[in-house]
This record gives sequence, structure tokens and C-alpha cells, in this order.
Amino acid sequence: MKSQWECFLQNLGVWEGSFTNFSPQGTLLKDVPSCLSLEGLNKNQTVRLTLCRSGRDDLVLEYSSLGRSILFFENGAFSEGLIQLGPFSEFGAELALIHENRRLRLVQLFDKNGQLNELVLIREHLAGTSAAERPPLQINDLLGEWQGQAVTIYPDWRSPDTYSTTLQLQLDNAGRLIQSTCFGDRTITSTATIKDSIILFDQDPQKQVQVLLLPDGASATSPLKVQLRQPLFLEVGWLIQPNLRQRMIRSYNDKGEWVSLTLVTEERV
Repeated sequence: MKSQWECFLQNLGVWEGSFTNFSPQGTLLKDVPSCLSLEGLNKNQTVRLTLCRSGRDDLVLEYSSLGRSILFFENGAFSEGLIQLGPFSEFGAELALIHENRRLRLVQLFDKNGQLNELVLIREHLAGTSAAERPPLQINDLLGEWQGQAVTIYPDWRSPDTYSTTLQLQLDNAGRLIQSTCFGDRTITSTATIKDSIILFDQDPQKQVQVLLLPDGASATSPLKVQLRQPLFLEVGWLIQPNLRQRMIRSYNDKGEWVSLTLVTEERV
């Protein structure tokens, strides 16, 4: 099994793309070209990160170890964010997927009142390779049955869990979305309304969860409000090919503690 540092090194290279900011309702706020370089130094014992947006160096950082707020999967996919939800403080996390020469990263930000405030979609490809993107995600792209494999890793570095998953998405006669999710031996069924690019799971007014359909086959799943003493999860999805999708889920318990990170790779059957 690779170490966390070896998984981090899967991201080395020069990544060209853009940072696109969206409102919680999916309105495009701004789109800024970007170039992010991850360079291995001292036989890859140190990594230098240089981020340029709009032609200027925004950020230069060097890493020789990894903090507690970030976890990597073996293919280089990762998530970084707050490890504890606190009262009256801003909250957020980044979830990053990787496939061949492309990365798709999503940052979800909540304000001091816990309200979903902004999303940043970062689409990148390795410099010198094809930058072909998927069209914006549509609800019909997701309908059907998806079978996959999930890997869950933990901030306390215990052994990963691997299990099969099934996701069924269909519309009822009223046009509501019916979702049935099977993780291992657990099945959860829920329903949602669909309006334009927003899927809203609104059965419990206190725990409304929104899925925002985004460019490049991406989706962002977020609670509309994060609340103390309630478990929550953040999710990014990426339709890489018409019948191939990845999802990453960052989960918090009812104490507001980050407890797990799950990567699902699924195919439509």
C-alpha cells in the first residue's frame, strides 16, 4: 500500500485550467485561468506548489509533510478541509478527483451562519495534453442504475474499507427524482425536486441537501446549511464518460468531527 506522501506525488506536474466561482444557486460569478505547478525537489522529499492565476503568482508553498486535514487515495485523488465544524465560524473543504491527464476539484464554502455561500469548480489538465471537457451535467446523464466500488479511508489512518455500491436514479410520474443508494449492506432511499440545474432533497426542511449540476460533467452535493449536532457530508461527482462516474464523499459526525473520506468509481449498467 502506498504511503500518503506517495499518493500525494501522483499529482506532480503542471496543471493548466481555470477557477470558476458559482453562487449556491449555480450562477456563474467569475472564471479565472490558472496554472498550478507541483514540482518534486530533493528526490521528491519536498514538493513546491506554485499557483498562478491571471498571470501572477498567487501562492508559493513548499511541503515536506502532510497535515491532519488532508487525505489522499492511491490514484492521487484527495480532500482537504476543516477537521472540526465549530460554532460561528466559516466552514469548507476541497474535494479533488483525478483521471488520466485531468483533475476536477471542488471547493464548498459556508459562512459564519452555516449557510452555503460559494462553490469553486477547478478544471485542470496536464500541460501539453488534450483539454477536452465533458458538457455541463444534465439530469438525464445520471438516470439509471450505477454499480461501483468504494474505498473509505480515515483521518486516524486505520485500515481502509472496500465495498460494493449501487445507485439507482429514476423519475416518478410527477417528475420528482427517486434515489436509492446501497453502500455495502445499507440502503437509503430519498426523493428530490428538480429545477433547472438544482436537485433539492427537501423531505426534511431542517436538513435540505442540494445537488448542483455543473460544467464538465461535475456535480456538487452540499447541505444548504451546516448545523451543530447534526452529521453532514460534502460530495463531488464527475461524469468522466457517459457510463463512467467518480464520486468523493467527505463525512462528519454529529459532533462536527471529520470521520471519513470515500471514493466511489461506478459504471452505469
